[in-house]
Amino acid sequence: MNFASDNWAGVPPEVAHALSAVNVGVSPGYGSDDWTAGVERRIGEVFEREVAVFFVATGSAANALALSALVRPGALVLAADEAHIRTDECNAPEFLTGGAKMVGLSTTAGRIDPAALDAALHRYPPNVVHFGRPDVLSLTQATELGTVYTAEEIAALAATAKARDLAVHMDGARFSNAVARLGASPADFTWRAGVDVLSFGLTKTGAWAAEAVVFFDRERGREFGFTRKRAGHLFSKSRFVAAQFEALLADGLWLRLAAHANAMADRLADGLSRIRGVRLPFAPGANAVFPVLPKPTYERLVAAGAKLYPWSAATLAPGDRPGEDETYVRLVTSFATTADEVDDFLELVDRG
Repeated sequence: MNFASDNWAGVPPEVAHALSAVNVGVSPGYGSDDWTAGVERRIGEVFEREVAVFFVATGSAANALALSALVRPGALVLAADEAHIRTDECNAPEFLTGGAKMVGLSTTAGRIDPAALDAALHRYPPNVVHFGRPDVLSLTQATELGTVYTAEEIAALAATAKARDLAVHMDGARFSNAVARLGASPADFTWRAGVDVLSFGLTKTGAWAAEAVVFFDRERGREFGFTRKRAGHLFSKSRFVAAQFEALLADGLWLRLAAHANAMADRLADGLSRIRGVRLPFAPGANAVFPVLPKPTYERLVAAGAKLYPWSAATLAPGDRPGEDETYVRLVTSFATTADEVDDFLELVDRG
């Protein structure tokens, strides 16, 4: 009953096999191998246009370095209050952007409120050096609360941002879960909706380590190779990252694995919604469920060995926040989660 994080899962057989296959013989280093070149073409096919692709080691590196390519002196980066770049990356975005300020925007179930974006832009009038200048809008897809933006929602936020000459970045650590849920082309809610740069992560989908920064305008990424190298994220054996991308993107495996994780989250949410005393402030859109549990139930789950995280309720609507006798938690499913694991967990929740 491990619902702590999709990071805890291993890799599917296809990825293990790809890593073993690429380990045979020798190959040029630093991204000059055929595997890396092939994956750049493959990602271009996925997004239906030519792209510039740069592998990095972690999602935090992808986010921080992508932002560094988009900011100017005095930059402000606008993002959701609970965005990973604001809450969980140890100030790496500020450090690697040379001091860009992260500005939080209020959200509804993890999605940025358009009115909050408008208000933030009005707080920082153009060309006033004292306040800094909004340079980037960063969106998270799927969001930190496991919900997803539609293409129309992204396009509306991006249009507001671009009217003030902001670039648009997307943190796609769980991008595959959003694509699987929406059933649309990845192009529809990235570059076609106004996204300039994507942090494209497959580690949470089933890779050992496969993260990339994807520029939809290749010219924007012209200098990024130097940025990546200076930050220490140029892989000498790039083919081992490329092999994971190739295995997961081949025949839509990445989407099938993500769809399974989403389905397990749906099963979990549906079961929890039927249990007396359990509340779900919002439905899952991807592979994470955020229930409010009776505190004795939470304590019993932990004592039984279930892995789950208590979560901050600061961004919940006041009426949804846990009371003194309740605990708000995050449950995350993965490609490796089984229906039996979900059902055993639900039985344990219902036992009280």
